[in-house]
Amino acid sequence: MLNKWLYTRVDNSALVLFRIIFGLLITIEAWGAIATGWIDRTLLESNFNFHFIGLDFLQPLPGHGMYYYYGIMGLLGIFVMLGYRYRLSILGYAVMWAGVYFMQKSSYNNHYYLLLLLLCILACMPANRYLSLDVRREPALKQSTMPQWVYVVIIAQLWIVYTFGAIAKIYPDWLDGSLPGLLMKARSHYWLVGDVLQQEWTHHVIAYVGILFDALIIPALLWKPTRKVAFAFSIFFHLFNSIVFQIGIFPYMSLAFTLFFFPAETIRRIFLPKKPIYTENEVILPKNRQLFETVFIVYFIFQIGLPLRHLFIKDDVLWTEEGHRLSWRMMLRAKAGRITFNVIDKATKEPITIDRKDFLSKKQQRAVATKPDMIWQFCQYLKEKYAKEGRDIAIYIDCKVRVNDHDYETFIDPKVDMAAAEWDYFWHNEWIMPSQLNPAD
Repeated sequence: MLNKWLYTRVDNSALVLFRIIFGLLITIEAWGAIATGWIDRTLLESNFNFHFIGLDFLQPLPGHGMYYYYGIMGLLGIFVMLGYRYRLSILGYAVMWAGVYFMQKSSYNNHYYLLLLLLCILACMPANRYLSLDVRREPALKQSTMPQWVYVVIIAQLWIVYTFGAIAKIYPDWLDGSLPGLLMKARSHYWLVGDVLQQEWTHHVIAYVGILFDALIIPALLWKPTRKVAFAFSIFFHLFNSIVFQIGIFPYMSLAFTLFFFPAETIRRIFLPKKPIYTENEVILPKNRQLFETVFIVYFIFQIGLPLRHLFIKDDVLWTEEGHRLSWRMMLRAKAGRITFNVIDKATKEPITIDRKDFLSKKQQRAVATKPDMIWQFCQYLKEKYAKEGRDIAIYIDCKVRVNDHDYETFIDPKVDMAAAEWDYFWHNEWIMPSQLNPAD
């Protein structure tokens, strides 16, 4: 049964077409970062970058290096789209994307994480076996089929993303419409829809449609009687997100994924009419299937486990941020913070004035006021900076944070010397003050 489920050969039209669209989208993502000034705002405006802790060696290239870096990424995206040296091209893009992803957290979002996963997943798939330059270079590669596990892996990954996205929204500030209301305030100036987005009924529609869409869209696309309606609603939903939230290529990539939910014959007939029809449904077992199945199981255990890890960490993830990343917690909170870094020279007991503007970009200044790992990293940066000058310092933090429309609360223990504090990557850091989001009875 498992062999038939995973290794039956099926028409590969959906995968081939998705490769072309995906290659175009990642090209737009890379070259768009150059055109929109994203590289400057995120990587080059400051003297310090908030890399993932432990990956200190990841630093922006000097001079115009990051522009060349993204230029090469865009070129690799074109190669993916054309199916030219496909595996090398998509792996190259994956490595370069991972470098930037782990290099900075100021612009972190779950869509960047999903893109990294997809690059790695697609590198393992035979997406270049038809309508590609690789086939033109080496005709023996040409195939009109693929193993059915391609569908299984892609749909399972999407199901995990959407399901955890729905579950994460089931909390009071989302259910009462207050958080959608906060998110819409910044969009009151939008032409035509700005006033509508400020209406209370709109906030409740966004809240409950968001939950229902995330929870039901995959089953609705899988079930033939609801597939066309689900597809039509997907178009509206993702275009709404693209216009209102301006989240880059993600809505269009999500729409491209619907290719995998329609019959392969339909995709072939509409988009690749000259492609041979395949109806044999052979079951071909690969030589390395035990290795593949092991990797398959381990991968999805991690994909299910990572979004649950915050349940085992003390306090509310909305407050502490511990367990937030890599967990499909999308558009879930609006946070604001006020922070002062009180730096003391231990030898002279004299305060040292720190102006964050001298070190951080505007985007980083907003992020460091609410993210505990960034607060810790900036303190370690200051500690090392003054150590080079022969000065031993202590740093005490005066920080108050507000989650959604709740009151400001003290975020970091003001009695803790953050220059000497340790960072616990996997569990709770006790220098984060307890929140009152869900106070104990």
